[in-house]
Amino acid sequence: MARRSGDPGLGRQLLFALGFRLPPRYYDWLRHDLTDAGWRGRMTLRHLAATLPIAAVLGVALPGPIWLHIAVPALFLLTSVGIVAMYASELRVSRMRRHGLEPPDDPDLGHPSH
Repeated sequence: MARRSGDPGLGRQLLFALGFRLPPRYYDWLRHDLTDAGWRGRMTLRHLAATLPIAAVLGVALPGPIWLHIAVPALFLLTSVGIVAMYASELRVSRMRRHGLEPPDDPDLGHPSH
């Protein structure tokens, strides 16, 4: 995928995935990322990138049989990604307001609850 002009680098995108704020010069990218088509998929993939290392540590560090090394990280990923998918609209509104941006008025979702 080609990078847009004004995109934050990979390091800043990883920090953004972990919940850090971006500097104001990236707000155009942020608005595009959280409102353009495919924003839910990007949000879910961003969350998955942030949680995969935790799942890997769980899979390696737990004592017990092999099924436990597979089941615990899988359950962790399934539930955390499921929660992000269910509450994506609220998470988007929170991220946009945290950066001082007005969330879109999406007629399919109704008005933001915050």
